[in-house]
Amino acid sequence: MDPGVCVLELLGIFFSLTAWLCSLTTTLMSCWLTLNTDLLPTESYQLGLWETCVVQELGVLECRPYDSLLGLPPDIRLARILMLATLATSLMGFTLAIPGIYVVNSCRGMETLKAKRTLKMLGGTLCLAAGILGLVPVSYVAHLTILKFFDETVPDVVPRWEFGDALFWGWGASFLHLAAGSLLVTSCLCLQGEPCPLPTTIPLQGGHTDPELSLRRRSEYV
Repeated sequence: MDPGVCVLELLGIFFSLTAWLCSLTTTLMSCWLTLNTDLLPTESYQLGLWETCVVQELGVLECRPYDSLLGLPPDIRLARILMLATLATSLMGFTLAIPGIYVVNSCRGMETLKAKRTLKMLGGTLCLAAGILGLVPVSYVAHLTILKFFDETVPDVVPRWEFGDALFWGWGASFLHLAAGSLLVTSCLCLQGEPCPLPTTIPLQGGHTDPELSLRRRSEYV
């Protein structure tokens, strides 16, 4: 087994777990968008997927969850669905990739090696899909925010939403998902031409011997 392939597998698993945690943090964070007003400099507002918050100057945070799902803006509703799909897809990929890596279980035949490759390939493909799914809602919300921020029809005195920390967390999680999927798929491609060592039988000493071998040895002395 090439040590470089093991390194690719372990890095892929580590990046996949880290990406899932970052995606979960992004989904739960309430600061997807932030708003600061000149009229109330002591307060700032935060907009998330599940609630809106008001941050006081002294650091006091007051949050209020959304009343209904149907009353949400379309971009927030879409971001919710896609982020939940990202978490589910990433978790499935991570779960399938773990039994597919070489260090989890010893290889005992070509059938086992093919099964491990298949599991790892599926895990890497799901990680790539999770990266794309997580990149769409974050980029879409950022795109709408930029359009509204530079809208010339809105007076300059009107406060406008800006990027929050959750968007950067989401971009980081998406790139980690893509990196994890690429590493897992690359490790599968590197293993295609590598044979699987078959188990060797160890002869027992002092046990029963083959009768044909014993007869052959006796005939040599005659």
